[in-house]
Amino acid sequence: MDIALVLPPEPDDRWQLAKQAGVDHAVFHSLEIGDGSRPSSYDELMPLITRYRDHGIEPAAFEGSVPVTDKTRLALEGRDEEIEEFCTLLRNLGKLGVEVVCYDWMAGLRWARTSATTPARGGSVTTSYDDDLMRRGPAPAAAETTTAEDLWENLEYFLERVVPVAEEAGVKLGLHPDDPPREEVRGMPRIINSVAAYDRVLEIGDSPHNGLTFCQGNFAAMGVDVPETIRHFGDRINFVHFRDVDGDVDAFVETWHDEGPTDMQAAIDAYREVGFDGPIRPDHVPTMEGEDNSIPGYHITGKIFAVGYMKGLLE
Repeated sequence: MDIALVLPPEPDDRWQLAKQAGVDHAVFHSLEIGDGSRPSSYDELMPLITRYRDHGIEPAAFEGSVPVTDKTRLALEGRDEEIEEFCTLLRNLGKLGVEVVCYDWMAGLRWARTSATTPARGGSVTTSYDDDLMRRGPAPAAAETTTAEDLWENLEYFLERVVPVAEEAGVKLGLHPDDPPREEVRGMPRIINSVAAYDRVLEIGDSPHNGLTFCQGNFAAMGVDVPETIRHFGDRINFVHFRDVDGDVDAFVETWHDEGPTDMQAAIDAYREVGFDGPIRPDHVPTMEGEDNSIPGYHITGKIFAVGYMKGLLE
């Protein structure tokens, strides 16, 4: 498996820190694109990818920066055009040798937290979720007209069109769990929230190119045995987010990688057992001294700590 870091499309000190920490794989993520663009054409992607490679960094996955929005998740006007743009992205990433694309099916409400300043070890801060506090806020408009089966129907429509293109392009899809993995958030249904849900997804498109992003924190919040679940999915795991939480879907806190409840060594051993050889990245790190917490979970110092911890487990 290849340890990767979310790195911006333009070189900065994070590129150098990654190399110094022994990381030579990058994840291209929408958090690092100031204008929110989602490049998909060959001529947009080519300079991004060659820039990483010219600096000795292999772009291992595209994440967040992909054309899958509520147009597609909710079957709104423009869905077919957006799906075709996603297929264009797959074809061009395949031509450029990028093998993994991560997407999610969180409609109406995306990644949800109730605090980004929860105290953690040594004065660091982390993120947390409290559903009692979250549900006091307004429901998204789509919650009134959307059912879980609507989301399943729309996901099936999407996968039937994109999985054959992914196979042809040689690009693996990694569907990310809903975060938090609840049945609903503020009345908005969520469907990618359990092992059974993923079994259903993988049956829709029975192909190694239709797989999952195994985000450990979300599976931990589901209450499953993480190493056993890794073995359950085996070679359908195409991407890994290495993190942990303390709590469950009703209330949890993101932890430091070395002090959460999950046996992280057992998780690494399970990935090796199933033959996982794709990208694995540290996810949702605490914000440390000297960082402004402007991108909670994604500042570089905690990532470098996590890389060292992961390297220790791997050795």
